[in-house]
Amino acid sequence: DNLALRSLPVDASEEDGPRTVPGACFARVRPSPVQNPRLVAMSLPALALLGLEAPAADAAAVEAEAALFFSGNRVPEGAEPAAHCYCGHQFGSFAGQLGDGAAMYLGEVLGPGGERWEIQLKGAGVTPFSRQADGRKVLRSSIREFLCSEAMFHLGIPTTRAGTCVTSDSKVVRDIFYDGNPKNERCTVVLRIASTFIRFGSFEIFKPPDEYTGRKGPSVDRNDIRIQMLDYVISTFYPEIQEAYSDNTIQRNAAFFKEITKRTARLVAEWQCVGFCHGVLNTDNMSIVGLTIDYGPFGFMDRYDPEHVCNGSDNTGRYAYNKQPEICKWNLGKLGEALVPELPLEISQLILEEEYDAEFEKHYLQKMRKKLGLIQLELEEDSKLVSELLETMHLTAGDFTNIFYLLSSFSVDIDPSKFEDFLEELTSQCASVEELKVAFKPQMDPRQLSMMLMLAQSNPQLFALIGTKANINKELERVEQFSKLQQLTADDLLSRNKRHWKEWLEKYRVRLQKEVESVGNADAWKTDRVKVMNSNNPKYILRNYIAQNAIEAAENGDFSEVRNVLKLLEHPFQEAEGFQEVKEDAQEEGAAATAAVCAQETRSRQSYCSKPPLWASELCVT
Repeated sequence: DNLALRSLPVDASEEDGPRTVPGACFARVRPSPVQNPRLVAMSLPALALLGLEAPAADAAAVEAEAALFFSGNRVPEGAEPAAHCYCGHQFGSFAGQLGDGAAMYLGEVLGPGGERWEIQLKGAGVTPFSRQADGRKVLRSSIREFLCSEAMFHLGIPTTRAGTCVTSDSKVVRDIFYDGNPKNERCTVVLRIASTFIRFGSFEIFKPPDEYTGRKGPSVDRNDIRIQMLDYVISTFYPEIQEAYSDNTIQRNAAFFKEITKRTARLVAEWQCVGFCHGVLNTDNMSIVGLTIDYGPFGFMDRYDPEHVCNGSDNTGRYAYNKQPEICKWNLGKLGEALVPELPLEISQLILEEEYDAEFEKHYLQKMRKKLGLIQLELEEDSKLVSELLETMHLTAGDFTNIFYLLSSFSVDIDPSKFEDFLEELTSQCASVEELKVAFKPQMDPRQLSMMLMLAQSNPQLFALIGTKANINKELERVEQFSKLQQLTADDLLSRNKRHWKEWLEKYRVRLQKEVESVGNADAWKTDRVKVMNSNNPKYILRNYIAQNAIEAAENGDFSEVRNVLKLLEHPFQEAEGFQEVKEDAQEEGAAATAAVCAQETRSRQSYCSKPPLWASELCVT
């Protein structure tokens, strides 16, 4: 039931190839077939949203059917393939028309629960928005998007879903690191599922020529389409707002903007609490219903570094971990501009200032309290305790995920011998001297750095074209840290780390003591505290090295590791018994999959919840 195509203008042109698409929100397309499609993996929980089941008794036939339909080789009955037109601010600059250059709307499915789901094929071929590209995606990026979409859902974070990942014998050429070393890679298609893939940039198609880039949207002066889009988005995805303000469009649009502001603030707070970095927070990668959307060079942070940049192409660190909240707010400002005149700018700006920071801070602190097991009292000092924890994590280069996970085994009345054991375990999750040397290894040749410093003094205008003060300062800091590390012994580091953690754990113990004093039954509180912590601090996340191991196996024709990792990520909060469930599920699908879990752990000598191996720090995702 393809409501979007009935509600919004569809381009009448049947012209092939990349082009400007004025006066329309969609353009009709056809998926391009691939050679010998085969299923890499499928998510049964995601497919169940569409009413699809996969009988285990007929696994081979099920996989063949999924590969046929979800590669784009056969279009399902009732589908109306189309590509969505949108614009966007990319890395802060307006880029003009972008659109679905590699994704295709197939249609909308009414699921068994009555929900409406838009389904999309990503990587199914050329669209009018492909620009100079081929509309294809490859195995490595598709596996990452497939796994992370499902990982985020099972972490409880709003996200688009991924139903299948299908690869093929069709090949495209890709220069992975943009360094002049292209290689052939397999065309791969991901089935994406969401209530809608409309994004902030969808409303930027009306933008007049930008004062900095000169670029404009393809539908300038088409306020009639802006009105249509607002009517469609609000009535379909915010029906309670449509109902409450049916007789006043300005109030209705203001209520919608307020709601998407709050949803976005809560979403980014959730990201910060699991150490997730999106990597490319352009306005065209921001969902109009508050979902995590478009998984590209994302990364879950390993060693806690507030300035962590997961995207190897983000040279200025615009989308660093600690900048995500302010960038999402900036993007909301651009959405507000795109809604004028249907929502006056002064109204959206006021809403943004009044709502965003307050909602982010409230949700972030609520979530952090759960992660620390502060379930009884809400004290003003909690914010400082969280900040001091993160500062300690930063000083000791602690593993973000594993340290939070360990804290549930710390108790108020821990005896001295057990405290030493706990401290030992906690500091084992901090970076070693060798790991720190890799992390702080200078990235510039000393002569280059010297030249840049001289240039910054003598010719600031030229320097501004080729570098930034922030980058130079970061490199100087790296040089200083690296120099200090040459004199640092492992014992010195351990002693220093233990001292930092003892200081923070004492503050944590005092705060937990206040919890105990406020309850009648301390034993029940202890049980509840551990339960809350263990359902908010994941044991398993999609670390880059885990994804890389799965990708390398898949590129060699073995999809079992992708399937094992998917099963693992469906139970991110579970301890050993949860992992047993994963293995049992895998056994039902075939003993080979279970054996592969063991083989993988043996091969890498790395469990899925370990700190990353040293080689992982060299991984670069662009």
